[in-house]
Amino acid sequence: MSIRFNPWHAAALLLALAVPGIIRVGLPAIAHAHEGHESFAAGQPGDPKRPARTIRVLMLDDGRDMRYEPAAIEIRKGEQIRFVLENEGTEHHEFMLATVVENRKHGELMKKFPDMEHTESNAKRLEVGGHGELLWKFTKSGEFEFACLIPGHYESGMHGKITVK
Repeated sequence: MSIRFNPWHAAALLLALAVPGIIRVGLPAIAHAHEGHESFAAGQPGDPKRPARTIRVLMLDDGRDMRYEPAAIEIRKGEQIRFVLENEGTEHHEFMLATVVENRKHGELMKKFPDMEHTESNAKRLEVGGHGELLWKFTKSGEFEFACLIPGHYESGMHGKITVK
């Protein structure tokens, strides 16, 4: 068996090394974002054995605009939230929970690797008509963002704000 040099894999590896903590690349597998992290800017994965407030988030698009409903959410520090996600749009969408800065950096990376899979606990990608859940405990105060980082979606309005007090 011979191994051939693939310049795309080499570029992905160099990018991964240049931006620590953003992606981990397995060759020749698809890049995965934030995989293996235990802490995140917005808090930490929730505990399914503890109570959680449920917030339903719709992913919508009408050909021009893309959006979440609701687009703004207020949460108390220490609160655990079960996000019930529903893609009622006509395209795939994702829900990535992070800071605005982290989402912008990751969005730029997604433009280079649009098929990047998210396997971490602060993100969920849904097919058209898909449903999913994300359980999250907000351990830090501040402003955070949920966004769809599929190329073009963020720019079309697919982002929302979470305020943790």
